[in-house]
Amino acid sequence: MIDLLKQYGLWGLFLAGFLSGSILPFNSEAVLTGLILAGLNAFSCILVATAGNALGGMSLFYLGYLGKVEWIEKYGKVKEEKLHAVLPKLKRWGPLAALLSFVPVIGDVLILALGFFRISPRLTLLFMIVGKAFRYWLLAKTISLVF
Repeated sequence: MIDLLKQYGLWGLFLAGFLSGSILPFNSEAVLTGLILAGLNAFSCILVATAGNALGGMSLFYLGYLGKVEWIEKYGKVKEEKLHAVLPKLKRWGPLAALLSFVPVIGDVLILALGFFRISPRLTLLFMIVGKAFRYWLLAKTISLVF
C-alpha cells in the first residue's frame, strides 16, 4: 500500500483531494496521512491536498451556480429545501461560511448554496481554501504528534 501511495505521490493526493471535495465520496485524509507517514514533506502534502480539495469544492459551487435544482438534488444530493434553509445564515455570514466547507455533509450544502445564491465566487474560494488548509494542517500536526 505504501508503495502505491509513493508511486502516485502528490498527483494522487491532488486527485484524492479533488474527488473528496466534489460530489464523489472519497477520503483524502487517509491518502494525506499515508503519504506523510511514507516520508513525503508535510507542507507539500498540505498545499497539494488543499488545492485539489478546493478545486473539487468549486465544482460543487458551480453546480449550485448553474441553478438547476434537479441537478443539485440528483448529483449534489441536496434538496432545494436545504438550500433555502441555509439562506439566513448565508445572508448573515456570506462567503465566510465557506470556512466550514470541510465539515462533512454541512460543507457540501454550504458550498452548493453559496453557488446557488451566487455569493462571491472569489471570496468563497478564498475562505474555502483557508478552511480546507486548516483542516489538513491540523491533521498533519496530529500525525506528527502521534507518530
